[in-house]
Amino acid sequence: MTAGSPDARIRIAIAEDQAMVLGALAALLELEPDMVIVAQVHNGRQALAAVQEHAPDILITDIEMPEMTGLELAHALRANEAVKVIVLTTFARPGYLQRALDANVRGYLLKESPSRELAAAVRRVHAGERVINPRLAAEALVERDPLTDREREVLQLAEGGASSGEIASKLALSKGTVRNHLSQAISKLAATGRVDAARIAKSKGWL
Repeated sequence: MTAGSPDARIRIAIAEDQAMVLGALAALLELEPDMVIVAQVHNGRQALAAVQEHAPDILITDIEMPEMTGLELAHALRANEAVKVIVLTTFARPGYLQRALDANVRGYLLKESPSRELAAAVRRVHAGERVINPRLAAEALVERDPLTDREREVLQLAEGGASSGEIASKLALSKGTVRNHLSQAISKLAATGRVDAARIAKSKGWL
């Protein structure tokens, strides 16, 4: 890049709650001559602010973070066409991939991948491609999420220990409707009860 010329490097923001991982990712990508790290943050709320302040081309985010998960962050940025989201996570769960794709995530990679694959994925996503871990993509086609959004919402609250009455109050539903949603979720997941249903759904990445 010559003096006075615009910086054509790919602008990257990284959201990762583990400080050591965050630093390592930033250091690795900064070695790439066509990339620059414009923000490093530790949760989804900070990532939203960083996107607004720094206008990155690419946002690399983990899934499980404090305050706002990577999937919630992706949903919040879904309408923002200026930034493309890449999920980088340890969770090889097809359900997470399905939900990420619903949020218009452009890349989904596992942290076990070689660093060169991440850099290559950043370039491909920046160029308009979608980059998905091939094993997870195959598994997601085989095992689809059977839960409706409402069933998932009710099951999440039940997992947290809320009673049917508390769930009904929180979601402005009748107790009967809540029980029906829980019954449907339990049946679809072939679970023994609401706790077992939540466990199964979470293990698949559907919750």
